[in-house]
Amino acid sequence: MVESLLNDFPTAGQRSECLYVLAVALRYQDRLDEAIDAQSLLIEHQPDFARVYQERGHTLMSRNELTDAQRAYEKAVNLNPALAASWKALLNLYQLHDRQLNRKVGKHQARAKAALEYLLSLPEELVTVNSYLHENKLFEADKLCRYFLRSHKQHIEGMRLLAQILERTGVLTDAEFLLETALELAPDNHSVRFDHANLMLKMQKFGRAFEQTTRLLEIQPEDPACQALHANACAGVGEHAQAIELYSRVIEANPGQNALLVMRGHAQKTIGRLDDAVRSYRQAYNNNPAYGDAYWSLANTKSYRFTDHELKQMQTQAEQPASGGENRIHLYFALGKAFEDRGKFAESFTFYEKGNSLKQASARHKPEYLAIRTSEQIRVCTTALFDRHAGCGFDDPAPIFVVGLPRAGSTLIEQILASHSQVDGTMELPDIISLVQRLRGGPQQLAGSADPPKYPAILDELAHDYFERFGRQYIDNTQIHRRGAPFFIDKNPNNFFHVGLIRLILPRAKIIDARRHPMSCCFSGFKQLFGHGQEFSYGLHEIGNYYREYVELMAHWDNVLPGFVLRVQHEALVDDLEGQVRRMLEFCGLPFEQACVEYHKTERSVRTPSSEQVRQPIFRSSLDTWRNYEAWLTPLKRALGHDLCRQYGIEPAP
Repeated sequence: MVESLLNDFPTAGQRSECLYVLAVALRYQDRLDEAIDAQSLLIEHQPDFARVYQERGHTLMSRNELTDAQRAYEKAVNLNPALAASWKALLNLYQLHDRQLNRKVGKHQARAKAALEYLLSLPEELVTVNSYLHENKLFEADKLCRYFLRSHKQHIEGMRLLAQILERTGVLTDAEFLLETALELAPDNHSVRFDHANLMLKMQKFGRAFEQTTRLLEIQPEDPACQALHANACAGVGEHAQAIELYSRVIEANPGQNALLVMRGHAQKTIGRLDDAVRSYRQAYNNNPAYGDAYWSLANTKSYRFTDHELKQMQTQAEQPASGGENRIHLYFALGKAFEDRGKFAESFTFYEKGNSLKQASARHKPEYLAIRTSEQIRVCTTALFDRHAGCGFDDPAPIFVVGLPRAGSTLIEQILASHSQVDGTMELPDIISLVQRLRGGPQQLAGSADPPKYPAILDELAHDYFERFGRQYIDNTQIHRRGAPFFIDKNPNNFFHVGLIRLILPRAKIIDARRHPMSCCFSGFKQLFGHGQEFSYGLHEIGNYYREYVELMAHWDNVLPGFVLRVQHEALVDDLEGQVRRMLEFCGLPFEQACVEYHKTERSVRTPSSEQVRQPIFRSSLDTWRNYEAWLTPLKRALGHDLCRQYGIEPAP
């Protein structure tokens, strides 16, 4: 009956709601075994559906199975902390447990009481907004929250929730404005300051995040959440030893902090303590065998080799719907790498494909919008535009931008240049992208919008002094990442879209385009699970199309800004390291230093997936990895197109 009923509902969301209503109805009819069966089917279909675990808790309470009911309620609030009924049930269960242990208030009871009091303090509309937010119903959450704020314009929790919605939808500058306004209205509000610090970390404004987390710790020095957030900020500003110490302190006092174990591992890997990082990652999956990020973090060292036992455990967890979508994505990518290392390329590709397919379901990349972005840059950023604005911008030669696609060799170029005594290596700085968001006036417009994008068209309307101001702001804002050298590197690959903007605000900057063979670059991106962004990479057609658009736009920059960009082909760098090093240094106006050729001896923090690779001498082994998978890469070849395939000697798709 259930299966025939589900066939009447075409979407996964409708089927989930149908099963949920069925489970509730069965419980009300006291058909508890059937209710459990309906819940199990729903969990199989959608393991992250929070309300089904709450409903299971209610059903188990009716059967007087209190321990299992408690577990179900805990699962529910972990997925959706806005479920007041679950918190109320947990509070009663925790109170019962504490009485049995003859203690007044344990930490679980205190947490449940605080969560319930918070929800009960909210207007009903904001409770619903909170629930929508955690169910990823962002459109509904945004609509209801804005409706509420129209008549409660300075409601702090309403502003907080809207900021969280904006953050989830990628409108970070608007979220930042909302939280800063809320802080002005309520400077003593701990939650607002915490959210603001967290947002600053996401926006990679690490200096501001560090300031906020320092203030939070002054107020609540023993709060583990504040300690963990401050550890993240410490890592952001390069204080990795302090970050590791803080992570360790929180982990020791609060066992089972798997996310913090992984974060500690990342900090250890960044400063070259790979063995310690591996131990942190392993501890995380030992705590929870389904914790996918731990396995992917091991795979992402690029040098770790999984044991047979680990491989079997990963496969078991990856095929369990109860592991959850995010865990399964991480596990599939890790399995792809594990089987690749064993030379089992068919199995490896199957897992890479599964991971990409799951990830792509939530990706916001739109090829149509990409085409608009490219064509608008070409239309607006003409020779005439640069001639009209000749002489504008901030006259500072310090920045060296390394642009291109991810996995194209930009980290290697950065490591080479940062080995020079006059150059500071930094990271993928967000400042150009943040400026673009300001010029754009909000979130990226979707393809099909009736309104043309404000950026880059606005570049043709701004007065000269704006460009000088923007350039100065960039130099000032990036100062925190520098260590005193006259030059520094910004290696955000996505800045290739904004070469024209960079020329206008920083005319003496240097730009290096890290270019790699299209099949090698695209397949390397396809098998990489990125921490954030790069959503074009989770499909062979999508990443091939992105590469083609990138090549077209870089050709445009070469045409309208001749000599402003130096192209460095990764394969040429591998074949003639010293020759290419001399070429890059000459372009940057730097004298030759042997340390740049011996870049792998340079001790510095490296935050990208290639961190361990650039601590080794140059190698050729990864140049043709894609050929092991060529039988499955036809969609990529078709997306790249005939011209690029012919240029690089790639056998065309049939």
